[in-house]
Amino acid sequence: MSMLLIAIVLGIVEGLTEFLPISSTGHLIVANALMGFEGERAEVYTIFIQLGAILSVVWEFRVRLFKVVADLPRRREARGFSFNLFLAFLPAAVIGLLVHDYISEHLFSSITVAWALIAGAVLILVVESLPLKPRTTVAENVSWKQALGIGFAQCLALWPGFSRSAATILGGLGLGLNRKAATEFSFFLAIPVMFAATIYDLLKNFEYLEASDAGWLSLSFVISFLVAWVSIRWLLRYVASHSFRMFAWYRIALGVLILGSSLGYG
Repeated sequence: MSMLLIAIVLGIVEGLTEFLPISSTGHLIVANALMGFEGERAEVYTIFIQLGAILSVVWEFRVRLFKVVADLPRRREARGFSFNLFLAFLPAAVIGLLVHDYISEHLFSSITVAWALIAGAVLILVVESLPLKPRTTVAENVSWKQALGIGFAQCLALWPGFSRSAATILGGLGLGLNRKAATEFSFFLAIPVMFAATIYDLLKNFEYLEASDAGWLSLSFVISFLVAWVSIRWLLRYVASHSFRMFAWYRIALGVLILGSSLGYG
């Protein structure tokens, strides 16, 4: 398959799935397997194009992010929100560093992704069935206890295919955030988490890229940015009046399809 097609497909897949609770990593692993684009080079390639999706969050929330940064010297609320993001960032960062090599060697496969998709779907259905009573309606008003709880929930996403968005949004819902606040806090948290993880992986594995990859990476990067930006805006409108059950059933269907295909039934 040509690198042009691979670059376009991966950019679209990354942009569509990064912020929806359906796992971008899982979809990229499966897409790479279907296209025969695997190995260390493919892994670094999919890591790099995540930067496009991250920048789409920065662009979408640029006004609020700039306000937080500008208010840091003089407003306690801005400092509190920044500290809470740091708290939420810590658990997955520490645990991720400890188990990074094990995950890369043993959990990046279609089978493990399929089970993660199904496990995440079950958790979505469980959380959606609970009689939750939201008490936090604005992402910037999340308490330090809520932020730390969301941070530990994010550790579930270390299992490729579980979905960072699903883990953090569900954690937020369970800890008293409404749908919009939980989704927005998940987006804000994605910025430090994904920047750190992406840069770490790139520095560790950059040798696997080739000089000829620059053009294809740039194309995937731009596509990822644009598609992710549209996805973010759509999801924020969707969660205002819908549950996440639709994503759970999609995850189950995809997980079962992957398992069936891997066992020779697809």
